[in-house]
Amino acid sequence: MTSSPVPETSPWPRTKPYLEPSPPLEPNPSLETHPAPAIRPSPAISPSPAIRRSPEIIGILGGMGPAATADFYAKLVSTTPGASDQDHLRTVIWSDPTIPDRTEALLGDGPDPTPWLLDGSRVLREAGATVIAIPCNTAHAFVPRIADHVGLPIVHMIDEVAQHLGALSPRIHTAGLLATTGTVRAHLYQEWLDSVGIRLVLPGTDSQDREVMAGIRAVKAGDRDGPATALLTRAARRLTAQGAQAVIAGCTEIPLGLPADAVEVPLVDPALVLARALVRRAGAKPTPREAA
Repeated sequence: MTSSPVPETSPWPRTKPYLEPSPPLEPNPSLETHPAPAIRPSPAISPSPAIRRSPEIIGILGGMGPAATADFYAKLVSTTPGASDQDHLRTVIWSDPTIPDRTEALLGDGPDPTPWLLDGSRVLREAGATVIAIPCNTAHAFVPRIADHVGLPIVHMIDEVAQHLGALSPRIHTAGLLATTGTVRAHLYQEWLDSVGIRLVLPGTDSQDREVMAGIRAVKAGDRDGPATALLTRAARRLTAQGAQAVIAGCTEIPLGLPADAVEVPLVDPALVLARALVRRAGAKPTPREAA
């Protein structure tokens, strides 16, 4: 599949600033006779052992979908150690929901999202990002097409999940995958998990269409409870019945509709794994969370 031409600029139109420049202020003679009081220096504040001075600026290439992007940023914040605003990572978020559907592209039913991903990466780089995170599993099928053109390192979410699963104790020999049909067809997790010696089990065709994809669409439509949870829970239990010792929530919408306690084995959240990897990259130890 060949990629479409890359747009030279953002697809959004250039607009005027919201505020016109203000006229210069005239000098006020009264201020010269009433000087401002001296300001006492504040007591020194010791920096926390977190990542206050980290040079990293995280660029989040998001919008796939918007709720998943917001959830990922919340996880990045919650896994960052610190007691004040200044202890957190500097972050730039580009959330572009106009990026074409990744699964449709992989199945040959829609446009190639590569130009949009490249454009968003340029926006992040020009905004000062030093590293890029993509909180969308299916979009990682297109990472090889953009990696050499972005000019910044991309922390690969699926690689991080494979390394995370490979390091768990007791050892995981079989993992189940709930993901979009595009992610499954692209063999993204199959290849990475095979590299760490983990067998992958997948939903059957009927479960993939009627439970997994239906549940993902429901979450994208705003349904995070009810039918979405029931559909995804049934699909997860089918995987554990096949011997899965852990279930990968391999679409960033799935954790929004599938609680960890609905599955009898560990539910691995790739967005959380990616957030922890970014915190470690910035030089700190991620704060613990219940979900894997």
